[in-house]
Amino acid sequence: MEWLILFIVLMIVSAVVQNRLRSKFEEYSKVPVEAGLTGREVAEKMLRDSHIHDVKVVSVPGQLTDHYNPREKTVNLSPDVFNGRSVAAAAVAAHECGHAVQHATSYAWLNMRSVLVPMVNASSRLMNILVIMMIFGVATSFMPWTTGVWILVAAQAVITLFALVTLPVEYDASSRALVWLRDAGITSYHTQEKAEDALKWAARTYLVSALAAVATLMYWLSMVMGRD
Repeated sequence: MEWLILFIVLMIVSAVVQNRLRSKFEEYSKVPVEAGLTGREVAEKMLRDSHIHDVKVVSVPGQLTDHYNPREKTVNLSPDVFNGRSVAAAAVAAHECGHAVQHATSYAWLNMRSVLVPMVNASSRLMNILVIMMIFGVATSFMPWTTGVWILVAAQAVITLFALVTLPVEYDASSRALVWLRDAGITSYHTQEKAEDALKWAARTYLVSALAAVATLMYWLSMVMGRD
């Protein structure tokens, strides 16, 4: 019951943070950025100022789907950010370029996260299959119950490590973005505060995800330790 309450609380907190992020983005999307540049232009300027010339800025469908793809070397911006001339658009575009700067400078935490990606994908698939097998009692026909849970613990440990490593990557990208926005004169004193606030709420979504990952790991550990 205690674990159920904890997971419900985390789900509520996650929903609150996501809603708050969307409301902040909508609010700051109505505030023009002083430089008058679109998100695409902000991204291209930050890349140029950072001496990065092999990364393209492209538009991708959706809302809040912005991300940096290290394999393709593309800064992918949602339409509202790509075409927007607002504080929100500038902040998000600069944040994603922060990841491109991390990639170009071999930022250790980003390199570690990249190494973990295939391991996380494999761990997620393994957990999904094993949990279904355990629910229907198939797994216990060829392995002890505790062995199955220990496998879940190992897989969740990888996912949790990835979530924790993601935190410094995201916070550092926001820090790089905010410093550049200020120094490049993209934002003023007042809009700088709004850009910082928007990126803080974005970072909090990763913080909640990390807390959920840790809670899930603790849950599986409690299951196997309790059975042992």
